[in-house]
Amino acid sequence: MTGMGKNLPNILTVSRIFAVLIFVAIASVAHIGVISNENWIFWLRISAVVLAMLAGLTDLLDGYLARKYHCVSDFGALMDPLADKIFVTGTMLMAVEYQIIPAWIAIAVLFREFMVTGLRTLAAKKQVVISADRWGKLKTALQMTMLGMAGIAWSIDGGADYLRTESWLGVRIWYVWLAFMIGIVLITLFSGLGYFIRYRKLFLSDGE
Repeated sequence: MTGMGKNLPNILTVSRIFAVLIFVAIASVAHIGVISNENWIFWLRISAVVLAMLAGLTDLLDGYLARKYHCVSDFGALMDPLADKIFVTGTMLMAVEYQIIPAWIAIAVLFREFMVTGLRTLAAKKQVVISADRWGKLKTALQMTMLGMAGIAWSIDGGADYLRTESWLGVRIWYVWLAFMIGIVLITLFSGLGYFIRYRKLFLSDGE
């Protein structure tokens, strides 16, 4: 690949960070009552959700391109997980504000994310790069699915009312949604624990 092509995965990673900032701005405008026109609000929500989904897809695309064209870099290995953290943090905080995701769910997920980020920072100081394993990738895929579903619910009517009042086959959607989120939290915490067990020598060593 050309120099530009080799940098494409990293460009996508950085673009994901900026996409999150734009998503938060659009979602905020659509929610705080700045615009009274319902049609405009609806399309702003749709635009925000589509942008967030495209940002999530870049996570799959940059990893695929890096592996396919053998242009995996230390920058990508470190920045790609960091971009994921920014994406998850931004979207989850918005979902909590709009009462689509309970705060304790977001706290549990973000606790794991920042603990692993701290471990990666420690590893980087010791010239060790911690790449995402299968559990980490599964965690990311499930989190993206959860946030995508939250975005769709939010685009319908703001999210909270729909999830808490509607039912599927006589079962309140909120209970199904809550069970799904709890499952994701368990996988998220389990995947994080796996990193600490696998790389325990990084923080249990005597500093030599």
